[in-house]
Amino acid sequence: MKEKKLKNAFKEGPISAEFIGNSIAKHQSKTSIGAHNIFLGQVRADQIEDKTVAAIEYTAYEDMANEKFYEIRETAFKKFDLNCMHIYHSLGTVKAGEICLFVFVSSTRRKEVFPAIEYIVEEIKAHVPIFGKEVFEDASYQWKINS
Repeated sequence: MKEKKLKNAFKEGPISAEFIGNSIAKHQSKTSIGAHNIFLGQVRADQIEDKTVAAIEYTAYEDMANEKFYEIRETAFKKFDLNCMHIYHSLGTVKAGEICLFVFVSSTRRKEVFPAIEYIVEEIKAHVPIFGKEVFEDASYQWKINS
């Protein structure tokens, strides 16, 4: 039996606009694709008990998380008629306003990409062991709870 090769979905620090743009540009040569959909998760400067979130420090059980990303990816390819899918999540410090999650799906038809992106993002939030420590402007912190 052939062993599956897990892709590392993690990027150190924020996911840059340049990285996102280059990822999109690489798909211009794939002329069977008729639709793309993108989800970008951005760190919010939430107000919590009179404190403002300045950044989130992300950690993960990387091997387990990459396994979960793989399972989500395989299930999404079975559920939706996708040509292509990319998932990237930040590790380390991501400041308010910066991108921490980039999900990019492609299909021949647009009707597949909308429910696919929603499914993938919800599965990531529910099942991937990634942890965020909200760091406030005064350097205090608390562990983030996904909502």
